Amino acid sequence: MSFTLTETTISKMQQEMDAGNLSAKKLTMLYLEQIGTYNNEINAVLEINPEALHIAEAIDTERAQKGARGLLHGIPILVKDNINTGDKTHTTAGSVALKNNYADDDAFIIKKLRETGAVILGKTNLTEWANFMTEGMPNGYSSLSGQVMNPYGPGKFDVGGSSSGSGAAIAANFAAGAIGTETSGSILSPASSNSLVGIKPTVGLLSRTGIIPISNSQDTAGPMTRTVEDAAIMLDVLTGVDEEDPATSMMPRDINHSYSASLNQNGLQNAKLGISRDYLEELNEEENNIINAALTDIENAGARIIDPVSLPSDLDDMNVLFHEFKSGVNAYLNDLSANVRVHSLSEVIQFNTSYEEAALKYGQTILKHSDEKSGKLVEAEYINARLNDLKMSQDKGIDKTMDEHKLDALIFANNYGAGIAAKAGYPSISVPAGYTSEGKPVGITFTGKAFFEAKLIELAYAYEQATKHRKAPKLG
Repeated sequence: MSFTLTETTISKMQQEMDAGNLSAKKLTMLYLEQIGTYNNEINAVLEINPEALHIAEAIDTERAQKGARGLLHGIPILVKDNINTGDKTHTTAGSVALKNNYADDDAFIIKKLRETGAVILGKTNLTEWANFMTEGMPNGYSSLSGQVMNPYGPGKFDVGGSSSGSGAAIAANFAAGAIGTETSGSILSPASSNSLVGIKPTVGLLSRTGIIPISNSQDTAGPMTRTVEDAAIMLDVLTGVDEEDPATSMMPRDINHSYSASLNQNGLQNAKLGISRDYLEELNEEENNIINAALTDIENAGARIIDPVSLPSDLDDMNVLFHEFKSGVNAYLNDLSANVRVHSLSEVIQFNTSYEEAALKYGQTILKHSDEKSGKLVEAEYINARLNDLKMSQDKGIDKTMDEHKLDALIFANNYGAGIAAKAGYPSISVPAGYTSEGKPVGITFTGKAFFEAKLIELAYAYEQATKHRKAPKLG
């Protein structure tokens, strides 16, 4: 049987390479061909790693001599362009102010990928500054690279933000998987918008070192793939304690690091899940019908659903982000080389003002508002907001509801529960749930307590295998 690139999985790629029917170099070339054919339509990939083919050849030589290092050996992966890659690709956050930024070193999670033999194929576009630049900017737009399009309906359907390029690229079969980042919804939104699996991990499960920050309270990277199995394989590799990131020391020492072991087709049997109807109000009738059908499928797979449960739904205060962004981004920018013209948030704002036509199509209201804060995190406004976020999202939110009903997880549509999970620092996984009559993707999201990733993967995999909703977009 000949190898088919479209909708293939990491396990199938490894089987073909082990059998000698496929090489990392050939696989990389196939993905480059896919990008070359369709990226002009989607604008998902910002930059190709010029060393990708050389890396793939070296990986092939190593496989022939020593065998594969693991399941990502020779597998092409794309990386969101707010994550440092210490090679010949830039790290820009989509900003023209950072267009000359070359990182000195890989982010910790990129080192983890390289250690297992993955091929870093290139960088993906994103909503500028991870959607923390201005109000009214469309998801997927940046001054450096323009607008990312949803492959299921370019210019018709929202591509999701801010990991829009990562989402559109994997939906369009430009790589085996991608890394996105989330502060609040930025993995779950493009995953559900592009009919993907996206895992937003517990804050602290993955290192944040080498990632352009928004909020040290909420930021995390995570995998975006076409299947739950591929996402679990990537998560296995990405987790780990980083001495430079204290949050990774929160990880329970007895945690199950083999997330692939959670791929249980019967994972919904005897599970108990809850759904809050308050979080479905933004859905139209057709989207609501898709979610209700998903709930029926979940029950048919053996789960019990508590409908509805009560959760706080007024968690829109952004004061924590405004304060933490200035603190974090100033620290990141301060370390950049002299080749970059900005080394503080105020200098970014000044640069954008000087190059208004190129940089400020939608303004920079959020950057300015954040720059008004001290960046020292001592204000009562910040401290009170941070403590209130934790109280409402954890103690009076997810923890309370899950404990009260003895739930294994909560269910949301698309990314509409992202905010409460983000403020809590808790994990979620989004899975394709179907499409509207126009072809717009809809996702269902499972959310749990801290370090519940294994359980969420089990639930999501069982749902995915019972329904198998994902289908490739029609490109060209």
